[in-house]
Amino acid sequence: MRNWKIHLKTLVDNYPGLRCVASGSAAAALRLKSAESGAGRFTDFLLPPLTFHEYLTLLKKTDLIKIIEVDEAYVLETPDIHRLNECFLHYLNFGGYPEVIFSEEIQSDPGRYIKSDIIDKVLLRDLPSLYGIQDIQELNYLFTTLAFNTANEVSLKELAKGSGIAKNTIKEYIEYLEAAFLVKVVHRVDRTARRFKRADNFKIYLTNPSMRSALFSPITADDEAIGALVETAIFAQWFHSDEKLHYARWKTGEVDIVSLKANQQPAWAVEAKWSDRYYKRPEKLKSLLSFCRVHNLRLGMVTTRKVFGGFTKENITLRFMPASIYCYGLGYAIIQGKKRKLYETLSSQ
Repeated sequence: MRNWKIHLKTLVDNYPGLRCVASGSAAAALRLKSAESGAGRFTDFLLPPLTFHEYLTLLKKTDLIKIIEVDEAYVLETPDIHRLNECFLHYLNFGGYPEVIFSEEIQSDPGRYIKSDIIDKVLLRDLPSLYGIQDIQELNYLFTTLAFNTANEVSLKELAKGSGIAKNTIKEYIEYLEAAFLVKVVHRVDRTARRFKRADNFKIYLTNPSMRSALFSPITADDEAIGALVETAIFAQWFHSDEKLHYARWKTGEVDIVSLKANQQPAWAVEAKWSDRYYKRPEKLKSLLSFCRVHNLRLGMVTTRKVFGGFTKENITLRFMPASIYCYGLGYAIIQGKKRKLYETLSSQ
């Protein structure tokens, strides 16, 4: 609607008891205009893409997960990990949008529907009109590059060298893409959990893993890109919360996900994997063990493809859990407002 923010402001001013809801798919546009016109009057609610928990709930497949309450704790089980992982793979490819999960027609050609209806609308229309972006081709090239490399570390220098776009322009483009909720920037800390003064290196995650499938092609369970998409999916569950997440990287190691407390000390750490080989060789997780040791973390979480289990060395326990169950548990816990309690349970099984 043309001038919607003016009409809404007038309604709110003239009818104090009225409660209005304005919805739209262009997150950046709504946020920008509500900030300009509705200061003190408007409250923004961001609706991220579907969690794996919401996905299974909508498809009425929650029988694949059992959540058992024991006192104040939760235990997650599945009667059929193979079927659950099939659903998880489908979620990675098509699960971000309600319309898509119910439509076989869209799933048969996600590039046509998701890319043209969702991605191109934001890239070609919303962002240019809002921010005065002149070179749409540059922006589209950058987004495609970032989508292909979701969950991988990138740098402004490498992106500028590969694209021929100035570093400052790339930085602005990434800010635009974040405002449109297409990507999320996750910053790096070192082994001591300190932020770098110059944030030239960072990770970019798609807010919805199925966007990568729409831009390129759906993946299989053994595709070389599935590890990155699993990590992206885990981050996507956390986008529903206010948790401050980072990744740790130093000269000899890396930890995929680190949550920092208010005092900048690590609260917990997770290795996002789609493999059971680390369950058989946990000593290979040297970076996670080292990070836990430095920060006196007694527990580290490792996602797997199918197996549960535990491993303890030098008072550090590593807990292994299938990525599909971990994602479901996160989505459930965040919706229930119990993320910390359930996370502890996920970690202590």
